[in-house]
Amino acid sequence: MTSPGAETTPAFATAQVQGGYQPTGVISAVPPIHQTAAYEFSSLAEAADLFALRKTGIIYSRNANPTQQILEERVALLEGGASAVAVASGQAAVAVTILALVHRGGHVVAADQLYGGTIDLLQETLDDFGISVTFVDQDDLGAWRDAITPRTRLLFAESVANPIAQVLDIRAVADIAHEAGVPLVIDNTVGTPHLVRPGEHGADFVVHSATKFLSGHGSSLGGVVVDQGSFDFGAQPERWPQFTGPYTRFGDLVLWERFGRGGAFAALAKSKYVHDLGPSLSPFNAWQILQGIETLDLRVARQSATARLLAEHLAQHPAVARVHHPSLGGNPWNELASRYLPRGAPSVFSFDLVGAEDEHAFARVASVVDELRVFRLIANIGDARSMVAHPASMTHSHLTAAQREAAGISLNTVRVSAGLEDPADLIADLDRVLAPLREHALVGAR
Repeated sequence: MTSPGAETTPAFATAQVQGGYQPTGVISAVPPIHQTAAYEFSSLAEAADLFALRKTGIIYSRNANPTQQILEERVALLEGGASAVAVASGQAAVAVTILALVHRGGHVVAADQLYGGTIDLLQETLDDFGISVTFVDQDDLGAWRDAITPRTRLLFAESVANPIAQVLDIRAVADIAHEAGVPLVIDNTVGTPHLVRPGEHGADFVVHSATKFLSGHGSSLGGVVVDQGSFDFGAQPERWPQFTGPYTRFGDLVLWERFGRGGAFAALAKSKYVHDLGPSLSPFNAWQILQGIETLDLRVARQSATARLLAEHLAQHPAVARVHHPSLGGNPWNELASRYLPRGAPSVFSFDLVGAEDEHAFARVASVVDELRVFRLIANIGDARSMVAHPASMTHSHLTAAQREAAGISLNTVRVSAGLEDPADLIADLDRVLAPLREHALVGAR
């Protein structure tokens, strides 16, 4: 049999495996897609060092991929963080973050005003892992303090809540977390690093559903968690044995000593939770999200401006009982929006239709959303298309009535995610479908 390195023509089986590919000095102008499951090591000694975490590098695409690493570094830069871990979805990013920070028997304090899928994870699935959660009103600073116990290992909230667009007082909650010696984790999916960087206001970890604004095209799932490198796990080492004690699967290795601030969390998340549970980000999805990030600020700025126009128009509409947008005067979070969002409020907000919360509410909402032609009825936010959803029957349908009320969601609430279409077309679309309710409201007011 002809050896691969010989000058003669290789045998068929060799050619079909190795033919046509030799690493070259040609460098692509854009990040390439490294569509591979595994990687060749230069020697057994190198492989052994990588598997033992004595050397950093890529072992297998379940843990990392060169395209994924570019995405991680880019998002870490955008958030002003030290390192990042990219995974298969935003939900996976939240799960991996919490599992890495909170051991069995640990406790999380989280805001009532969270995306419905996150609440499902926190109150049900994490309970299966022996992790308990206390939910609090994110505006009640006393409630945050009172909910913290000796078992608490993190505080969790969204920078701008989905779907009512409540703006979190990040610095105040961060101070409470740090007084208790625990990190603050912020989901910045709606806020985006263009509008707000939570790390600048005290957050220690920032998570994203990269499926949304980072991607911007609605075609690829992905999630990222950024370690700001701000939390000192060595200050109270007994509370963080996963970082400060021996990492048993690697012998006497101590992650905090080996990787330190900004590195220990990523090492644990990838080598244990991504490795063991497998929420791996595909190279192609990582590449598509990278493409989307290149226009993030342009898209978000336009979407933010469009959302404000829509909110101002809806606020004057007789068929609309209330608009939840923090840029509007009289909104409870207007002052916080001015402080944390000087570049503009996010493009995800909600409005409530006129009418009672009764058995007719669903039909009332359906009569509006089913007739929209420019807006699309989609369970997503943040891509180029303008979208609507009905939280009570879709994204937050698993919540109890009390939980929906705590989150500010009524049966008449419609969520909006403003896209990149012409604002005049979007307003005309809304006016057309709201016209029957408008006439009914005007008649009722006479």
